[in-house]
Amino acid sequence: MKKSMILPLAALALSTAALSAQVTSSKTVTGPNGQTASSSTTRSDGNVSTTYTGPNGQTATRNVTGRGTGNVSSSVTGPNGQTASRSTVRGSGNSSSTVTGPNGQTATRNVYGRGSGNATVVGTGPNGGAVVRHR
Repeated sequence: MKKSMILPLAALALSTAALSAQVTSSKTVTGPNGQTASSSTTRSDGNVSTTYTGPNGQTATRNVTGRGTGNVSSSVTGPNGQTASRSTVRGSGNSSSTVTGPNGQTATRNVYGRGSGNATVVGTGPNGGAVVRHR
């Protein structure tokens, strides 16, 4: 192999490895009264995890998995330990989302026929009531 090709190939190999690496970033904000709040976010392979810390030391988290795929899930946990979540599945012009609140109640939203010009949206609330909309 020519010497002139070795350096560009080595750089390509290193940059490709860096693209799939885990990346962590942190932020801290100080308010006018001197109290601070911070967040730390880790991103890797379509997943994102963030921890927020308030000025009193309490924490909350947000996790998202499956970004870039047809199946995305996310959850949020507050400082009191209660969790809410959302799950979405997409494919073939259809999508289905389910939201679960901290009390365990769920709501759903289903979309059928996206891109066909005749989409139907069906939403169902936690008490079983449904709404249908045609576009």
